[in-house]
Amino acid sequence: MQVDLSGQRALVTGASRGIGRTIAEALMDSGARVVAHYHRERAGAEALVRGRDGSVALAADLADGRAAAGLFARALDALGGLDLVVNNAGVALESPLDSPTDDWLRAWDTTMAVNLTASGVLAREAVRHFAAHGGGRIVFIASRAAFRGDTTEYLAYAASKGGMVALARSIARGCGKQGVKSFVLAPGFTRTEMADDFIARYGEAYAMKDVALDRMTEPRDIAPLVVFLASGLADHCTGTSIDVNAASYVR
Repeated sequence: MQVDLSGQRALVTGASRGIGRTIAEALMDSGARVVAHYHRERAGAEALVRGRDGSVALAADLADGRAAAGLFARALDALGGLDLVVNNAGVALESPLDSPTDDWLRAWDTTMAVNLTASGVLAREAVRHFAAHGGGRIVFIASRAAFRGDTTEYLAYAASKGGMVALARSIARGCGKQGVKSFVLAPGFTRTEMADDFIARYGEAYAMKDVALDRMTEPRDIAPLVVFLASGLADHCTGTSIDVNAASYVR
């Protein structure tokens, strides 16, 4: 089945690398125009959209909720509107329980700001825009950690992803009649730079021990699902959470 997203306009956060980059590529390959958000990695984001007519790279520090709102406004201006928002940008900061309180709180606050508050701000802006312009879709890239938890070094990460799930479901339940559809993808370990710190600490064998397949999940396993959800072929799945973890956690 070929999915044609010609005419669609998408904002993908955290698109300079990893899962976000692969999602943005897949959307553009399917015909969508994309705002590829980045924080520091300008070269990667600009290389992603180079030669992709109508797609642009925009910077914002999503640790600042007002910057998230500004990003949405600039994305609207760049593309003339939006039909899809992919809340993908995230951080996973290791913070042991015996860390000094100030350090632990700093990691907690940063994680919540980037993973949850920015997603909430962008979702709020998206809902208001979609409701006024015939509808749209939001995809939240959460984690299996939202459902099964994580190690104690990553309490903030798991809590932030759990918050994303509640946010996504609340939008699906409360905004559907305004034309807004909301979905969650919940990956397990995914072979990206973001996962490298965890793998370096615990080892690849630990990361793979519950995986039922012969390799770790990769961004290419996640991106086609976003394209499918963007197509409108699965709108009656609004509110759902899709596990993408190679059966390492089965609900």
